[in-house]
Amino acid sequence: MIFDRSAFYMKLDILAIGVHPDDVELGCAGTLLKHIELGYKVGILDLTKGELGTRGTAFTRKQEAEDAANILGVALRENLGFEDGFFNDDKHHQIQLIQVIRKYRPEIIFTNAKHDRHPDHGKAAALTNAAVFLSGLPKIETTLNGVLQEAFRPKSLYNYIQAIHIEPDFVVDITPYFDKKMEAVLAYKTQFH
Repeated sequence: MIFDRSAFYMKLDILAIGVHPDDVELGCAGTLLKHIELGYKVGILDLTKGELGTRGTAFTRKQEAEDAANILGVALRENLGFEDGFFNDDKHHQIQLIQVIRKYRPEIIFTNAKHDRHPDHGKAAALTNAAVFLSGLPKIETTLNGVLQEAFRPKSLYNYIQAIHIEPDFVVDITPYFDKKMEAVLAYKTQFH
């Protein structure tokens, strides 16, 4: 097969991955806003619809995620539709995530915390870590719209802090973006009372 990059991917600088809609907003929205203002092309990928959440439904979470994406001004937001609570770090899920990484070819990926109160967060971190590495292996073949995708590995993978505090490797000053971050967080009306 022949690679046709122009027809099957949009180059992103940063792809922020969250297992649930609202994880990205809570974990790294200020950093995304700062980079968008600097001219970076940023996208968000939600792995699940958050359908097991105590509040809201998959439908309301989808609308809230779209509203938050509009507030942030990201280039795109997608949802892989993995089963909330029951997805795994396995070949089936890795291949789907590899396809997205190869489609958007981000230089930087942000994802969930490696260890956190919610077990899905750590599972998503492990899944993303595996997919980032495997996406660079040419012997793992994936296709998009019937066309073979070219292997690609992002340069950096960072985990954002969630419920459990961890000592950060670096801190991004988001002071000028904090109010806008909170606006995006509060777009999830069903999640906050």
